[in-house]
Amino acid sequence: MKHLRKNVFYPPILLIFCTILFSQINNDLFSSSISKLNAWILENFGFLFSWSSFFFLVLLLITYFSPLAQVKIGGKNAKPLLSKSRWFAISTCTTIATGILFWGCAEPLFHYANPPISTISPTSDASMGFSISTMFMHWSFTPYAIYCVAGLVFALSFYNLKRKFSVASLIPFQLGRINKTVESTIDVICLYSLILGMSASLGAGIYSIIGGLNEVFDIPKSNFLIGCVGAFIIFSFILSAISGLQKGIKWLSTINIMGFILLAIFIFFISYPLDILKIAFSGITEYLITFPQRSLNIGSGISQTWRYDWSIFYWANWFAWAPIAALFLGKISKGYTVRQYINFNLILPSLFAILWISIFSGATLHANLISENSLFETMTTAGEEAVMYGLLNKISFSNITIPITLILIYISYVTAADSNISAMSSMSEKEKSNSTQEASILTKIIWGLVIGGLTYIMLSTKGIDGIRILSLFGGFPALFIIIFASISLVKFLFNKKLTNLDP
Repeated sequence: MKHLRKNVFYPPILLIFCTILFSQINNDLFSSSISKLNAWILENFGFLFSWSSFFFLVLLLITYFSPLAQVKIGGKNAKPLLSKSRWFAISTCTTIATGILFWGCAEPLFHYANPPISTISPTSDASMGFSISTMFMHWSFTPYAIYCVAGLVFALSFYNLKRKFSVASLIPFQLGRINKTVESTIDVICLYSLILGMSASLGAGIYSIIGGLNEVFDIPKSNFLIGCVGAFIIFSFILSAISGLQKGIKWLSTINIMGFILLAIFIFFISYPLDILKIAFSGITEYLITFPQRSLNIGSGISQTWRYDWSIFYWANWFAWAPIAALFLGKISKGYTVRQYINFNLILPSLFAILWISIFSGATLHANLISENSLFETMTTAGEEAVMYGLLNKISFSNITIPITLILIYISYVTAADSNISAMSSMSEKEKSNSTQEASILTKIIWGLVIGGLTYIMLSTKGIDGIRILSLFGGFPALFIIIFASISLVKFLFNKKLTNLDP
Protein backbone atom coordinates (compact mmCIF):
# COMPACT_ATOMS: atom_id res chain seq x y z
CA MET A 1 0.00 0.00 0.00
CA LYS A 2 2.70 2.44 -1.09
CA HIS A 3 0.06 4.89 -2.36
CA LEU A 4 -1.23 5.62 1.17
CA ARG A 5 -0.68 8.80 3.15
CA LYS A 6 0.14 6.72 6.21
CA ASN A 7 0.11 9.68 8.60
CA VAL A 8 -3.51 10.35 7.52
CA PHE A 9 -4.81 6.80 7.04
CA TYR A 10 -3.73 5.05 10.25
CA PRO A 11 -4.35 7.61 13.08
CA PRO A 12 -8.17 7.84 12.70
CA ILE A 13 -8.39 4.03 12.59
CA LEU A 14 -6.35 3.88 15.81
CA LEU A 15 -8.58 6.53 17.41
CA ILE A 16 -11.71 4.58 16.48
CA PHE A 17 -10.19 1.38 17.87
CA CYS A 18 -9.37 3.15 21.16
CA THR A 19 -12.89 4.59 21.34
CA ILE A 20 -14.44 1.15 20.91
CA LEU A 21 -11.99 -0.46 23.34
CA PHE A 22 -12.68 2.16 26.01
CA SER A 23 -16.45 1.71 25.64
CA GLN A 24 -16.21 -2.06 25.99
CA ILE A 25 -13.66 -2.29 28.83
CA ASN A 26 -15.21 0.26 31.19
CA ASN A 27 -18.72 1.11 30.07
CA ASP A 28 -19.58 3.21 33.16
CA LEU A 29 -16.46 5.36 32.89
CA PHE A 30 -16.94 5.70 29.13
CA SER A 31 -20.57 6.76 29.51
CA SER A 32 -19.85 9.29 32.27
CA SER A 33 -16.86 10.70 30.38
CA ILE A 34 -18.72 11.27 27.12
CA SER A 35 -21.70 12.69 29.01
CA LYS A 36 -19.49 15.24 30.77
CA LEU A 37 -17.69 16.13 27.56
CA ASN A 38 -21.01 16.37 25.76
CA ALA A 39 -22.34 18.80 28.39
CA TRP A 40 -19.15 20.90 28.26
CA ILE A 41 -19.31 21.26 24.46
CA LEU A 42 -22.99 22.21 24.53
CA GLU A 43 -22.66 24.74 27.35
CA ASN A 44 -19.60 26.48 25.92
CA PHE A 45 -20.01 26.15 22.16
CA GLY A 46 -23.69 25.43 21.53
CA PHE A 47 -24.29 29.01 20.45
CA LEU A 48 -21.46 28.78 17.91
CA PHE A 49 -23.13 25.92 16.03
CA SER A 50 -26.29 28.02 15.61
CA TRP A 51 -24.74 31.40 14.88
CA SER A 52 -22.21 30.07 12.38
CA SER A 53 -24.91 28.14 10.50
CA PHE A 54 -26.99 31.31 10.19
CA PHE A 55 -23.93 33.26 9.05
CA PHE A 56 -23.24 30.68 6.32
CA LEU A 57 -26.69 31.27 4.84
CA VAL A 58 -26.15 35.03 4.81
CA LEU A 59 -22.69 34.59 3.27
CA LEU A 60 -24.05 32.36 0.50
CA LEU A 61 -26.77 34.91 -0.26
CA ILE A 62 -24.12 37.62 -0.62
CA THR A 63 -22.01 35.31 -2.80
CA TYR A 64 -24.98 34.51 -5.03
CA PHE A 65 -25.32 38.16 -6.08
CA SER A 66 -21.60 38.99 -6.13
CA PRO A 67 -19.16 39.03 -9.09
CA LEU A 68 -17.75 35.75 -7.74
CA ALA A 69 -21.00 34.05 -8.74
CA GLN A 70 -19.95 34.24 -12.42
CA VAL A 71 -16.64 32.44 -11.88
CA LYS A 72 -16.54 28.96 -13.39
CA ILE A 73 -15.16 26.18 -11.20
CA GLY A 74 -12.09 24.82 -12.97
CA GLY A 75 -11.62 27.87 -15.19
CA LYS A 76 -13.30 29.26 -18.29
CA ASN A 77 -12.65 26.17 -20.41
CA ALA A 78 -13.62 23.55 -17.82
CA LYS A 79 -16.14 20.92 -18.93
CA PRO A 80 -18.78 19.53 -16.52
CA LEU A 81 -18.27 16.02 -15.15
CA LEU A 82 -22.03 15.52 -14.74
CA SER A 83 -25.28 16.69 -16.30
CA LYS A 84 -27.40 19.05 -14.20
CA SER A 85 -30.00 16.38 -13.46
CA ARG A 86 -27.37 13.91 -12.24
CA TRP A 87 -25.64 16.68 -10.30
CA PHE A 88 -28.90 17.55 -8.51
CA ALA A 89 -29.57 13.88 -7.74
CA ILE A 90 -26.12 13.31 -6.25
CA SER A 91 -26.05 16.58 -4.27
CA THR A 92 -29.47 15.88 -2.77
CA CYS A 93 -29.08 12.18 -2.03
CA THR A 94 -25.56 12.19 -0.60
CA THR A 95 -26.30 14.64 2.22
CA ILE A 96 -29.42 15.00 4.38
CA ALA A 97 -31.83 12.80 2.39
CA THR A 98 -30.78 9.80 4.46
CA GLY A 99 -31.81 11.45 7.72
CA ILE A 100 -35.15 12.66 6.42
CA LEU A 101 -36.23 9.07 5.81
CA PHE A 102 -35.69 8.16 9.45
CA TRP A 103 -36.82 11.38 11.14
CA GLY A 104 -39.31 12.81 8.59
CA CYS A 105 -42.25 11.02 10.23
CA ALA A 106 -41.00 10.47 13.79
CA GLU A 107 -39.54 13.86 14.70
CA PRO A 108 -42.66 16.01 14.18
CA LEU A 109 -44.55 13.81 16.66
CA PHE A 110 -42.01 14.62 19.38
CA HIS A 111 -42.45 18.38 18.90
CA TYR A 112 -46.22 18.11 18.52
CA ALA A 113 -46.59 16.22 21.79
CA ASN A 114 -43.91 18.12 23.72
CA PRO A 115 -43.42 21.68 22.38
CA PRO A 116 -40.49 23.42 24.15
CA ILE A 117 -42.23 26.81 24.39
CA SER A 118 -44.30 27.31 27.53
CA THR A 119 -46.99 29.33 25.74
CA ILE A 120 -47.72 26.46 23.30
CA SER A 121 -50.02 23.70 24.54
CA PRO A 122 -49.18 20.10 23.56
CA THR A 123 -51.19 18.58 20.70
CA SER A 124 -52.70 21.95 19.78
CA ASP A 125 -52.86 23.76 16.44
CA ALA A 126 -50.01 25.95 17.65
CA SER A 127 -47.86 22.92 18.48
CA MET A 128 -48.58 21.50 15.04
CA GLY A 129 -47.38 24.74 13.42
CA PHE A 130 -44.29 24.71 15.62
CA SER A 131 -43.63 21.07 14.78
CA ILE A 132 -43.70 21.45 11.00
CA SER A 133 -41.77 24.76 11.01
CA THR A 134 -39.10 23.08 13.15
CA MET A 135 -38.80 20.32 10.58
CA PHE A 136 -38.12 22.96 7.91
CA MET A 137 -35.53 24.54 10.20
CA HIS A 138 -33.72 21.27 10.86
CA TRP A 139 -33.82 19.74 7.38
CA SER A 140 -33.66 22.38 4.64
CA PHE A 141 -31.66 25.56 4.14
CA THR A 142 -29.56 25.51 7.32
CA PRO A 143 -27.95 22.05 6.92
CA TYR A 144 -27.47 22.50 3.19
CA ALA A 145 -25.75 25.84 3.84
CA ILE A 146 -23.15 24.06 5.99
CA TYR A 147 -22.36 21.64 3.17
CA CYS A 148 -22.58 24.32 0.49
CA VAL A 149 -20.03 26.70 2.03
CA ALA A 150 -17.51 23.91 2.59
CA GLY A 151 -17.98 22.33 -0.84
CA LEU A 152 -17.79 25.64 -2.70
CA VAL A 153 -14.56 26.69 -1.00
CA PHE A 154 -13.00 23.31 -1.72
CA ALA A 155 -14.09 23.39 -5.37
CA LEU A 156 -12.48 26.78 -5.94
CA SER A 157 -9.37 25.88 -3.95
CA PHE A 158 -8.86 22.50 -5.65
CA TYR A 159 -9.70 23.35 -9.26
CA ASN A 160 -8.93 27.07 -9.52
CA LEU A 161 -6.12 27.50 -7.00
CA LYS A 162 -4.65 24.02 -7.63
CA ARG A 163 -4.47 23.13 -3.96
CA LYS A 164 -4.34 19.56 -2.65
CA PHE A 165 -7.21 17.09 -2.35
CA SER A 166 -7.24 17.69 1.38
CA VAL A 167 -9.51 19.28 3.96
CA ALA A 168 -6.61 21.64 4.63
CA SER A 169 -7.48 23.30 1.31
CA LEU A 170 -10.45 24.86 3.11
CA ILE A 171 -8.15 26.83 5.39
CA PRO A 172 -7.56 30.50 4.34
CA PHE A 173 -3.79 30.51 3.95
CA GLN A 174 -2.28 32.77 1.27
CA LEU A 175 1.35 32.19 0.46
CA GLY A 176 3.08 28.87 -0.13
CA ARG A 177 1.78 25.53 1.04
CA ILE A 178 0.37 24.82 4.45
CA ASN A 179 2.68 22.97 6.83
CA LYS A 180 2.47 19.22 6.11
CA THR A 181 2.04 18.29 9.77
CA VAL A 182 -0.83 20.76 10.16
CA GLU A 183 -2.37 19.51 6.92
CA SER A 184 -2.21 15.87 8.02
CA THR A 185 -3.60 16.70 11.47
CA ILE A 186 -6.60 18.47 9.95
CA ASP A 187 -7.29 15.52 7.64
CA VAL A 188 -7.05 13.04 10.52
CA ILE A 189 -9.48 15.05 12.66
CA CYS A 190 -11.96 15.26 9.80
CA LEU A 191 -11.74 11.58 8.98
CA TYR A 192 -12.37 10.70 12.62
CA SER A 193 -15.28 13.19 12.73
CA LEU A 194 -16.88 11.77 9.62
CA ILE A 195 -16.58 8.18 10.80
CA LEU A 196 -18.52 9.12 13.94
CA GLY A 197 -21.10 11.07 11.93
CA MET A 198 -21.53 8.31 9.35
CA SER A 199 -21.92 5.72 12.11
CA ALA A 200 -24.81 7.74 13.56
CA SER A 201 -26.52 7.95 10.18
CA LEU A 202 -25.82 4.31 9.29
CA GLY A 203 -27.26 3.32 12.66
CA ALA A 204 -30.47 5.22 11.88
CA GLY A 205 -30.56 3.55 8.46
CA ILE A 206 -30.18 0.08 9.94
CA TYR A 207 -33.01 0.78 12.39
CA SER A 208 -35.23 2.08 9.57
CA ILE A 209 -34.72 -1.09 7.54
CA ILE A 210 -35.23 -3.29 10.60
CA GLY A 211 -38.52 -1.48 11.22
CA GLY A 212 -39.58 -2.30 7.67
CA LEU A 213 -38.55 -5.94 7.96
CA ASN A 214 -40.54 -6.20 11.17
CA GLU A 215 -43.57 -4.64 9.46
CA VAL A 216 -43.43 -6.79 6.32
CA PHE A 217 -42.03 -10.10 7.60
CA ASP A 218 -42.60 -9.78 11.37
CA ILE A 219 -38.87 -10.20 12.08
CA PRO A 220 -38.05 -8.90 15.60
CA LYS A 221 -35.12 -6.57 16.28
CA SER A 222 -31.98 -8.36 17.50
CA ASN A 223 -28.21 -7.92 17.46
CA PHE A 224 -28.03 -10.67 14.84
CA LEU A 225 -30.46 -8.77 12.59
CA ILE A 226 -28.55 -5.53 13.17
CA GLY A 227 -25.39 -7.33 12.04
CA CYS A 228 -27.03 -8.85 8.94
CA VAL A 229 -28.66 -5.61 7.78
CA GLY A 230 -25.52 -3.61 8.52
CA ALA A 231 -23.32 -6.07 6.64
CA PHE A 232 -25.62 -5.95 3.61
CA ILE A 233 -25.60 -2.12 3.52
CA ILE A 234 -21.83 -1.98 4.02
CA PHE A 235 -21.18 -4.53 1.28
CA SER A 236 -23.45 -2.54 -1.05
CA PHE A 237 -21.89 0.87 -0.51
CA ILE A 238 -18.36 -0.53 -0.75
CA LEU A 239 -19.30 -2.16 -4.06
CA SER A 240 -20.86 1.09 -5.29
CA ALA A 241 -17.87 3.17 -4.19
CA ILE A 242 -15.51 0.75 -5.95
CA SER A 243 -17.42 1.21 -9.20
CA GLY A 244 -16.68 4.95 -9.05
CA LEU A 245 -18.49 8.23 -9.65
CA GLN A 246 -19.54 7.53 -13.24
CA LYS A 247 -21.16 4.19 -12.41
CA GLY A 248 -22.45 3.26 -8.95
CA ILE A 249 -22.83 6.67 -7.31
CA LYS A 250 -24.31 8.31 -10.40
CA TRP A 251 -26.87 5.62 -11.14
CA LEU A 252 -27.87 4.94 -7.54
CA SER A 253 -28.46 8.63 -6.83
CA THR A 254 -30.57 8.98 -9.99
CA ILE A 255 -32.73 5.98 -9.04
CA ASN A 256 -32.93 7.30 -5.50
CA ILE A 257 -34.15 10.82 -6.35
CA MET A 258 -36.69 9.51 -8.86
CA GLY A 259 -37.97 7.09 -6.24
CA PHE A 260 -38.22 9.91 -3.69
CA ILE A 261 -40.21 12.09 -6.09
CA LEU A 262 -42.61 9.38 -7.24
CA LEU A 263 -43.26 8.12 -3.71
CA ALA A 264 -43.88 11.66 -2.40
CA ILE A 265 -46.33 12.44 -5.22
CA PHE A 266 -48.14 9.14 -4.71
CA ILE A 267 -48.44 9.58 -0.92
CA PHE A 268 -49.65 13.16 -1.35
CA PHE A 269 -52.56 12.23 -3.60
CA ILE A 270 -53.69 9.05 -1.84
CA SER A 271 -53.47 10.37 1.72
CA TYR A 272 -54.72 13.78 2.88
CA PRO A 273 -53.80 16.35 0.19
CA LEU A 274 -55.88 19.28 1.46
CA ASP A 275 -54.83 18.76 5.07
CA ILE A 276 -51.18 18.43 4.03
CA LEU A 277 -51.39 21.75 2.18
CA LYS A 278 -52.93 23.47 5.22
CA ILE A 279 -50.27 22.11 7.57
CA ALA A 280 -47.47 22.97 5.11
CA PHE A 281 -48.71 26.53 4.62
CA SER A 282 -48.91 27.05 8.37
CA GLY A 283 -45.43 25.63 8.86
CA ILE A 284 -43.79 27.59 6.05
CA THR A 285 -45.33 30.84 7.31
CA GLU A 286 -44.09 30.25 10.84
CA TYR A 287 -40.68 29.10 9.56
CA LEU A 288 -40.14 32.32 7.59
CA ILE A 289 -41.34 34.57 10.41
CA THR A 290 -39.37 32.92 13.22
CA PHE A 291 -36.26 31.83 11.31
CA PRO A 292 -33.84 34.56 12.51
CA GLN A 293 -34.82 34.45 16.18
CA ARG A 294 -34.81 30.66 16.33
CA SER A 295 -31.53 30.42 14.43
CA LEU A 296 -29.82 32.87 16.77
CA ASN A 297 -31.90 31.93 19.85
CA ILE A 298 -32.87 35.55 20.49
CA GLY A 299 -36.26 35.80 22.14
CA SER A 300 -37.35 32.43 20.76
CA GLY A 301 -38.76 31.21 24.08
CA ILE A 302 -37.36 27.72 23.38
CA SER A 303 -35.84 25.87 26.32
CA GLN A 304 -32.09 25.37 26.27
CA THR A 305 -32.39 21.65 26.97
CA TRP A 306 -34.56 21.19 23.89
CA ARG A 307 -32.08 23.12 21.71
CA TYR A 308 -29.24 20.90 22.94
CA ASP A 309 -31.18 17.69 22.29
CA TRP A 310 -32.48 18.69 18.86
CA SER A 311 -31.16 21.71 16.95
CA ILE A 312 -27.59 21.69 18.25
CA PHE A 313 -27.40 17.91 17.84
CA TYR A 314 -28.44 18.25 14.19
CA TRP A 315 -26.00 21.08 13.47
CA ALA A 316 -23.20 19.03 15.03
CA ASN A 317 -24.06 16.02 12.88
CA TRP A 318 -24.07 18.11 9.69
CA PHE A 319 -20.73 19.64 10.66
CA ALA A 320 -19.26 16.17 11.24
CA TRP A 321 -20.10 15.21 7.64
CA ALA A 322 -19.31 18.55 6.03
CA PRO A 323 -15.48 18.60 5.64
CA ILE A 324 -15.27 15.25 3.84
CA ALA A 325 -18.56 15.74 1.99
CA ALA A 326 -17.06 19.03 0.77
CA LEU A 327 -14.29 17.15 -1.02
CA PHE A 328 -16.82 15.02 -2.87
CA LEU A 329 -19.33 17.79 -3.61
CA GLY A 330 -16.55 20.13 -4.72
CA LYS A 331 -14.94 17.48 -6.91
CA ILE A 332 -18.12 16.82 -8.93
CA SER A 333 -18.87 20.53 -9.49
CA LYS A 334 -16.19 21.13 -12.11
CA GLY A 335 -17.39 23.05 -15.17
CA TYR A 336 -20.20 24.97 -13.45
CA THR A 337 -20.29 28.53 -12.11
CA VAL A 338 -20.40 29.49 -8.46
CA ARG A 339 -24.02 30.60 -8.83
CA GLN A 340 -24.95 27.25 -10.36
CA TYR A 341 -23.14 25.53 -7.51
CA ILE A 342 -25.29 27.36 -4.96
CA ASN A 343 -28.43 26.54 -6.97
CA PHE A 344 -27.70 22.82 -7.03
CA ASN A 345 -26.19 22.44 -3.56
CA LEU A 346 -28.36 24.79 -1.52
CA ILE A 347 -31.51 26.14 -3.15
CA LEU A 348 -32.87 23.16 -5.12
CA PRO A 349 -32.09 20.46 -2.50
CA SER A 350 -33.60 22.65 0.24
CA LEU A 351 -36.80 23.17 -1.75
CA PHE A 352 -36.97 19.43 -2.35
CA ALA A 353 -36.55 18.82 1.39
CA ILE A 354 -39.37 21.26 2.17
CA LEU A 355 -41.65 19.42 -0.27
CA TRP A 356 -40.77 16.03 1.24
CA ILE A 357 -41.29 17.28 4.79
CA SER A 358 -44.58 18.93 3.87
CA ILE A 359 -45.93 15.65 2.53
CA PHE A 360 -44.58 13.08 4.99
CA SER A 361 -44.44 15.14 8.19
CA GLY A 362 -47.78 16.74 7.33
CA ALA A 363 -49.42 13.38 6.61
CA THR A 364 -48.01 11.96 9.85
CA LEU A 365 -49.33 14.80 11.96
CA HIS A 366 -52.80 14.65 10.39
CA ALA A 367 -53.01 10.85 10.58
CA ASN A 368 -51.97 11.01 14.24
CA LEU A 369 -54.63 13.65 14.90
CA ILE A 370 -57.54 11.76 13.34
CA SER A 371 -56.46 8.45 14.90
CA GLU A 372 -56.34 9.90 18.44
CA ASN A 373 -52.55 9.87 18.85
CA SER A 374 -52.04 6.30 17.62
CA LEU A 375 -48.83 7.07 15.69
CA PHE A 376 -47.28 8.68 18.76
CA GLU A 377 -48.14 5.53 20.71
CA THR A 378 -46.55 3.44 17.94
CA MET A 379 -43.38 5.48 18.31
CA THR A 380 -43.22 5.10 22.08
CA THR A 381 -43.82 1.33 21.98
CA ALA A 382 -42.06 0.20 18.77
CA GLY A 383 -39.48 2.97 18.27
CA GLU A 384 -38.96 5.86 15.87
CA GLU A 385 -38.26 3.48 12.98
CA ALA A 386 -41.84 2.17 13.11
CA VAL A 387 -43.60 5.52 12.55
CA MET A 388 -43.24 5.73 8.77
CA TYR A 389 -44.56 2.22 8.35
CA GLY A 390 -47.39 3.01 10.74
CA LEU A 391 -48.31 5.98 8.54
CA LEU A 392 -48.22 3.91 5.36
CA ASN A 393 -50.47 1.32 6.98
CA LYS A 394 -53.09 4.01 7.59
CA ILE A 395 -53.40 4.93 3.92
CA SER A 396 -54.20 2.91 0.81
CA PHE A 397 -51.85 0.54 -1.03
CA SER A 398 -49.55 -0.09 1.96
CA ASN A 399 -48.69 -3.49 0.48
CA ILE A 400 -46.99 -1.56 -2.34
CA THR A 401 -45.68 1.55 -0.58
CA ILE A 402 -44.00 -0.24 2.34
CA PRO A 403 -41.72 -2.48 0.22
CA ILE A 404 -40.89 0.48 -2.05
CA THR A 405 -40.04 2.62 0.99
CA LEU A 406 -37.84 -0.16 2.35
CA ILE A 407 -35.91 -0.31 -0.93
CA LEU A 408 -35.55 3.50 -1.04
CA ILE A 409 -34.17 3.58 2.50
CA TYR A 410 -31.60 0.98 1.54
CA ILE A 411 -30.57 2.82 -1.64
CA SER A 412 -30.49 6.15 0.18
CA TYR A 413 -28.00 5.02 2.80
CA VAL A 414 -25.84 3.27 0.22
CA THR A 415 -25.79 6.44 -1.92
CA ALA A 416 -24.82 8.69 0.98
CA ALA A 417 -22.13 6.36 2.26
CA ASP A 418 -20.40 5.52 -1.01
CA SER A 419 -19.81 9.18 -1.92
CA ASN A 420 -18.11 9.81 1.41
CA ILE A 421 -16.14 6.57 1.22
CA SER A 422 -14.89 7.75 -2.16
CA ALA A 423 -13.78 11.11 -0.71
CA MET A 424 -12.21 9.55 2.39
CA SER A 425 -10.24 7.12 0.26
CA SER A 426 -8.98 9.80 -2.11
CA MET A 427 -7.87 11.92 0.84
CA SER A 428 -6.04 8.93 2.37
CA GLU A 429 -3.85 8.50 -0.70
CA LYS A 430 -1.10 10.48 -2.32
CA GLU A 431 -2.04 12.95 -5.04
CA LYS A 432 -2.58 11.62 -8.53
CA SER A 433 -1.79 13.38 -11.78
CA ASN A 434 -5.43 13.12 -12.87
CA SER A 435 -7.61 15.16 -10.48
CA THR A 436 -10.70 13.04 -11.20
CA GLN A 437 -8.96 9.66 -10.77
CA GLU A 438 -10.53 7.31 -8.21
CA ALA A 439 -8.78 5.97 -5.10
CA SER A 440 -7.77 2.31 -4.86
CA ILE A 441 -10.30 -0.44 -4.19
CA LEU A 442 -8.51 -1.73 -1.08
CA THR A 443 -8.60 1.69 0.60
CA LYS A 444 -12.36 1.96 -0.02
CA ILE A 445 -12.95 -1.51 1.40
CA ILE A 446 -11.00 -0.75 4.57
CA TRP A 447 -12.88 2.50 5.26
CA GLY A 448 -16.20 0.78 4.67
CA LEU A 449 -15.33 -1.97 7.14
CA VAL A 450 -14.15 0.52 9.78
CA ILE A 451 -17.43 2.47 9.63
CA GLY A 452 -19.48 -0.71 9.63
CA GLY A 453 -17.59 -2.21 12.55
CA LEU A 454 -18.01 0.89 14.73
CA THR A 455 -21.71 1.11 13.89
CA TYR A 456 -22.40 -2.52 14.78
CA ILE A 457 -20.49 -2.45 18.06
CA MET A 458 -22.11 0.79 19.22
CA LEU A 459 -25.62 -0.20 18.13
CA SER A 460 -25.45 -3.66 19.68
CA THR A 461 -24.09 -2.37 23.00
CA LYS A 462 -25.39 1.19 23.41
CA GLY A 463 -28.15 1.69 20.87
CA ILE A 464 -28.80 4.76 18.78
CA ASP A 465 -28.36 7.19 21.71
CA GLY A 466 -24.71 6.21 22.13
CA ILE A 467 -23.97 6.96 18.50
CA ARG A 468 -25.96 10.23 18.69
CA ILE A 469 -23.60 11.44 21.41
CA LEU A 470 -20.51 10.35 19.50
CA SER A 471 -21.70 12.28 16.45
CA LEU A 472 -21.63 15.48 18.52
CA PHE A 473 -17.94 14.86 19.22
CA GLY A 474 -17.40 14.45 15.50
CA GLY A 475 -19.08 17.76 14.76
CA PHE A 476 -17.16 19.78 17.34
CA PRO A 477 -13.71 19.92 15.66
CA ALA A 478 -15.35 20.09 12.21
CA LEU A 479 -17.22 23.23 13.33
CA PHE A 480 -14.00 25.23 13.41
CA ILE A 481 -12.80 23.90 10.08
CA ILE A 482 -16.02 25.00 8.33
CA ILE A 483 -15.78 28.40 10.05
CA PHE A 484 -12.29 28.70 8.57
CA ALA A 485 -13.77 27.72 5.21
CA SER A 486 -16.29 30.56 5.46
CA ILE A 487 -13.39 32.96 6.08
CA SER A 488 -11.80 31.64 2.88
CA LEU A 489 -15.02 32.39 1.01
CA VAL A 490 -15.05 35.94 2.38
CA LYS A 491 -11.50 36.34 1.09
CA PHE A 492 -12.54 35.05 -2.33
CA LEU A 493 -15.33 37.62 -2.39
CA PHE A 494 -13.13 40.60 -1.66
CA ASN A 495 -9.78 39.67 -3.15
CA LYS A 496 -10.28 38.05 -6.53
CA LYS A 497 -6.95 39.22 -7.95
CA LEU A 498 -5.03 37.59 -5.09
CA THR A 499 -6.81 34.26 -5.45
CA ASN A 500 -6.84 34.24 -9.28
CA LEU A 501 -10.10 32.33 -9.30
CA ASP A 502 -10.77 32.37 -13.04
CA PRO A 503 -7.56 31.29 -14.81
